[in-house]
Amino acid sequence: MVRSLSRKISQLYDDTLAPSGLKGTQFSLLAQARVRRGQEPLSVSALAQRLNTDRTTMTRNLRTLEQAGLIALVPGKDARSRCVVLTPDGDARYRQALGLWKQAQAEVRALCGGDQIAALEQLVGQLLPRLAHVQEVA
Repeated sequence: MVRSLSRKISQLYDDTLAPSGLKGTQFSLLAQARVRRGQEPLSVSALAQRLNTDRTTMTRNLRTLEQAGLIALVPGKDARSRCVVLTPDGDARYRQALGLWKQAQAEVRALCGGDQIAALEQLVGQLLPRLAHVQEVA
C-alpha cells in the first residue's frame, strides 16, 4: 500500500511539473542545488544522503540534468569528489517550475487534509532514521 501511494503521489508531481520539462525528482535536485547558492556546493554523496538516495541513482539523475545544462558537476575540495552547482539555465527552469511544484503540493494537501499531512510528515520523520541501514537498490 505504501509503495502504491508513493508511486501515485510521484506521478501526480510528475504530471503537474510536465509543462516545465522536469520530473519531481529533478525539481528536488535543482531545489537542493539552488539552496546552496552562495555557499559551498554539496558533493554528489552529500546530496544523495540528504535526499535518501543511493549514490548510483543520484549520479544517473544528475547526469540527465547536466546534459540538459541545468547543473554543472565541478571538482570538490577533495580531488575525488564532485559537487553540484546550479547553472543560470537551471535556476531559470527551477523558477519556471516552482509554481507548478506548489500547485502539486496544494493538490496533495487538499486530497489528504492538513492534519493528515502533518501526521504523515511526523511518521516519515520517525521512520526514515530507523530505516537508514537499508540500502536502496539502483
